[in-house]
Amino acid sequence: MAKAKEVSAEISIVPLKRATLKLRIIGTTPLFQNRMANKVKQGLLVGGGKKTKAERVNIKHEPLREFRDSAEIVPVGPTALGLRVVAVKAAMCTAALETPGLTKTSTQRLLFMPGDFFPLYGTPQLRMDVTRSADINRTPDVRTRAFLPKWGAEVKIQFIVPQFSVAGVVALLCNAGVLIGVGDFRQEKGKGAFGSFRVIGEGEKDAEWDDLIKNHGRKAQAAALDRPQYADRDTEDLMAFYETEVKRRAA
Repeated sequence: MAKAKEVSAEISIVPLKRATLKLRIIGTTPLFQNRMANKVKQGLLVGGGKKTKAERVNIKHEPLREFRDSAEIVPVGPTALGLRVVAVKAAMCTAALETPGLTKTSTQRLLFMPGDFFPLYGTPQLRMDVTRSADINRTPDVRTRAFLPKWGAEVKIQFIVPQFSVAGVVALLCNAGVLIGVGDFRQEKGKGAFGSFRVIGEGEKDAEWDDLIKNHGRKAQAAALDRPQYADRDTEDLMAFYETEVKRRAA
């Protein structure tokens, strides 16, 4: 029998390319910043010891310190506050679950966002809210956070082509702004609707963005962190009670 001829097949691999896109996101609902306080991190590092009798007598919370601790501070740049890069990428990857034709896993691989923070515009206010702790009894507590009624950020997104297109990235970020959001008590969590945003192009004219750039950058943020305004009447009443109690115990 004649031997079959061997056929050699050439494998052609198309190299992937990385493209870059700059967009701006503008908050449609207020934003809560939720940075973990240094005191909590230190307790996780070395463990927490039992409180002394004197420590148990002290007032439980320090609202001003907790307000500043909750803010994501960046040392240089046009703003004093930062929006974590990972928060934006996580929002887009979660939004992929609700976007036909995409999967969360592939989106995680195909999107790149270098750096730690995007500059975050917006003047923070001090806000207190009653929250539930993560223990089995869901113990209520009062939490103080940086609250931004108006906010915006410029984001830089790198993506793989041809799997992603410019239109696809913009659409996914828009979906993330509607369905997911960023920060504490965001839309993704179900109960809250904070941290939602809309998307505009890098050079697109927008009056709200212009106002954020002009009036809510580093200078305004530094002043607000030093002498914050209270976000609502409940916070104002709680702070008045707190200050009275501090003076009473000091006396």
